[in-house]
Amino acid sequence: MNKQALISVSDKAGVVDFARALVERGYTVLSTGGTLGALHAAGVAATAVSDVTGFPEIMDGRVKTLHPSIHGGILARRDPENAGAHLAELEAQGIDPIDLVCVNLYPFRETLASGADHATVIENIDIGGPAMIRAAAKNHASVLVLVDPADYPLALQDAVELKDRQRLAAKAYAHTAAYDAAISAYLNADEAADFPAQTTLELTQLAGEGLRYGENPHQSAAVYRLGQQRGPVLDARVLSGKPMSYNNYADTDAAWALVQEFDAPACVCVKHANPCGVAVAPTIRTAWERARDADTLSVFGGIVALNRPVDLETAQATRGTFLEVLIAPEISPEALEWFASKKPDLRVLVAGPSASSGPEYRPLVGGFLAQDRDSRTWDDLCPEVVSVRQPSDSEWADLAFAWRVTKHARSNNVVLARGGTTVGVGAGAVSRIWAAERAVQNAGAAAAGAVLASEAFFPYDDVVRLAASMGVTAVLQPGGAKRDPEIVAAANELNVSMIFTGSRHFRH
Repeated sequence: MNKQALISVSDKAGVVDFARALVERGYTVLSTGGTLGALHAAGVAATAVSDVTGFPEIMDGRVKTLHPSIHGGILARRDPENAGAHLAELEAQGIDPIDLVCVNLYPFRETLASGADHATVIENIDIGGPAMIRAAAKNHASVLVLVDPADYPLALQDAVELKDRQRLAAKAYAHTAAYDAAISAYLNADEAADFPAQTTLELTQLAGEGLRYGENPHQSAAVYRLGQQRGPVLDARVLSGKPMSYNNYADTDAAWALVQEFDAPACVCVKHANPCGVAVAPTIRTAWERARDADTLSVFGGIVALNRPVDLETAQATRGTFLEVLIAPEISPEALEWFASKKPDLRVLVAGPSASSGPEYRPLVGGFLAQDRDSRTWDDLCPEVVSVRQPSDSEWADLAFAWRVTKHARSNNVVLARGGTTVGVGAGAVSRIWAAERAVQNAGAAAAGAVLASEAFFPYDDVVRLAASMGVTAVLQPGGAKRDPEIVAAANELNVSMIFTGSRHFRH
């Protein structure tokens, strides 16, 4: 008896040549709909599934392969212990075994991405395809299951080992699981804020993005896309330099998120996921120079994000500073040529599209945390001056600037800023006073006339007293501590402006 292959694909890349090769090897090819038409148009012999089932496609093609003549042929066991009974049943029912199933699914994601209406999206939910894939994958010891054109050459070998059959089956189940996850996410989109009791994350490893290692050389690593989401770093174009590392991805993502907080030309320097130098300025080159000079020690080996195109002059201004990554919305050809010749190892990126909306996830051992993104902006706040002294206009500008930075620095953090530039950053401390001490130490004499921002309230007045002793003139914090009256009293005693935002921004 000739072998039978069932081919029904949405992605028709290479399918005609594959089917022709199967026919040359003695297979009878069964097919449906558009795939059958494509094979016939190319002169490849193929039999309509409806000729096998004896039943026409109905309901506009919704029902065509859901039939015992198809699923019996796929699921019949052929191992020595069970083959006799199963094959005898097939013979009694006049059903021929199916030895290869090549199916990929209706373009649900592509239809959704095209902006199609709800009815069209629903119509592109495949039913028969997943059923055939899962049936073949279950019976993979006897039936080859193919969901990826890249695996066609393997199926044309004289014999396919069980370990390869099992790998293809695992790939098939991952294929249908990801498909179902995309459908579930779409149908549940309006309820996303409610965090459903059960959810499935569709993760697809980026092609060509196998990472050399993780945070440390002894850790394996990879980078994945979540569903169909896009991201400015995930989808950035690497124009020059070495391949991106695990830490590069994490730090660059943090740098780009912060630089997008600013409308004016801005530069963010990040080290170990924390901002170490941030500045806004009339030009992007000046913003880079001010951010660099804010902490020349920490910027060494850091990540730089700019929110304006980088020209040759700005590129040349990075001379003398070793950087790991530079990301911007655009890099001029002249700047790229300079980077390639003068800084060949520097990873130069053009940012991809804006980050997708939706919850963010953080892994735990054995699970995940999920939360809405912290998308609150300065304009969403209602800052309240609670001190006698009122901030000046320039202090208000610096307070808004420092608040944007503190929102993106790891907790506990304290940020000092003056003239649209950070002069001291203390981040990732286990005590707020330690964060303040690090910030004022970093700032030194530049603390005089600076403002201070914190992502969370002060339990004691020690931070205010320390800041005032260094010449800080205004302090911004969420408020809400039991000792708020004492904190405000200290500010009034020291003639420091105190502003409550009523909004905390922890970042762990």
